[in-house]
Amino acid sequence: MTLSPASTNCHDARKTALFILNTLDKQRKTLDGVIKDVLVKDSPFSRKDQALLYALIYGVLRWRGKLDWIIAQFSETRLDKIDPMVLNILRLGLFQIVFLNKVPASAAVNTSVEMVKPMKQPWIVGYVNALLRNVVRGYKKIPFPDIEKDTVTALSVNKSFPKWIIKRWLGRFGYKETMALCDSINSIPPITIRTNTLKTTCKKLKTNLKRDVKKIENTNYSTDGICFFNPKRSIPEMKAFKNGWFQVQDEGAQLVTQLLNPQPGETVLDACSGLGGKTGHIAQMMKNIGTIIALDNHEKKLLSLESEMRRLGVSIVSTYTHDLNNPLNIKSLGMFDRILVDAPCSGLGVLRRNPDAKWFTSENNLARYKEKQIKFLDNLAHILKPSGVLIYSVCSTELEENEEVIKIFQNMHSEFIIDNNLVGFPPQIHSLINKDGYLKTYPHINNMDGFFSVCLKRIK
Repeated sequence: MTLSPASTNCHDARKTALFILNTLDKQRKTLDGVIKDVLVKDSPFSRKDQALLYALIYGVLRWRGKLDWIIAQFSETRLDKIDPMVLNILRLGLFQIVFLNKVPASAAVNTSVEMVKPMKQPWIVGYVNALLRNVVRGYKKIPFPDIEKDTVTALSVNKSFPKWIIKRWLGRFGYKETMALCDSINSIPPITIRTNTLKTTCKKLKTNLKRDVKKIENTNYSTDGICFFNPKRSIPEMKAFKNGWFQVQDEGAQLVTQLLNPQPGETVLDACSGLGGKTGHIAQMMKNIGTIIALDNHEKKLLSLESEMRRLGVSIVSTYTHDLNNPLNIKSLGMFDRILVDAPCSGLGVLRRNPDAKWFTSENNLARYKEKQIKFLDNLAHILKPSGVLIYSVCSTELEENEEVIKIFQNMHSEFIIDNNLVGFPPQIHSLINKDGYLKTYPHINNMDGFFSVCLKRIK
């Protein structure tokens, strides 16, 4: 199915949502990446239709497990035998019926049927039409798994998570906390930004943003953070964004750079810089004085990072393309006072914002990420100056990518210790660091994404 030029009616928002869901099924891309590719130009949708588009995409991905359970109760065809595109059409229609009170059930059914018609198979049209109409009449009466008889299956269906995630969280956190964690992840998070103190103050930024958002407040831990809901215009349209006064960044990610605690005049390596969220924060903490090398293996990302630094007014960043699966040449880069390793990971800590990850990440991937994370640290250890600081960080709450990585790295490199003497670290953040020196955040506890971070100091 090809995507026709979008206009401003709701049906096109649904077609675009279907195209994005189908693309995620076929390609190994992130949700953010697919949305950016599809909506690369100025959005052709009205604000109302754009809101519907995002509600459909994120809603279906958040609640896919529960939607599939309901579909299975009404379908004579097994889920794994249903054409993937037809299944996504059913999910979209069902999500509107069950979760979107403002969308009439008849509209959800009819638009779903219209999306099937281009397949030119009348029996599929009849199948989708009959199933969704039966759902409208009977979905409130269908049975769900019994929590007493099969806790894992019941939580997997009702909270819409793969069984392997529920099983491991129940083992680590227990029933009550797993419920709270799932509920927090399934909720719509606030938009969180970080003030660019090179250009403005948090107070001035809040005053400026009042014209664009309805509710705005400071973050609980990060000194430069602001969060808000329901912006009146898209972020790129905001004057404060155009002026480089802020970056969009979750509070948990902001704390990682504060743990790094870079100082003016130092030489710092942002080893997995991506699009530059943490790079910009490092520069502002250094007051734009010193040297930052932003390293990544994707040249396109580094080009976007350079553009972002210009928007922020940052002038101390140079980019370097390298794959950290391979050792670095110390003669090319020199030695660093501080290194940030925000390593590639499963992303299971940021499921609030990236619900696609829970369906496209397997438990086996955790071991592969762990191996890569250890290799990255090993390939960076030799370019940190004695007494220098290396921050390891991942947006994951899973032990394989957290404590296990650090223990193996320390066994390989006895010259590194966990630094608990966090001078200059804001006092309110010390409560997030446990006795082992690990900084951990959770959506259901701290109202921020799930991050793990630790400060490693080279002692010789």
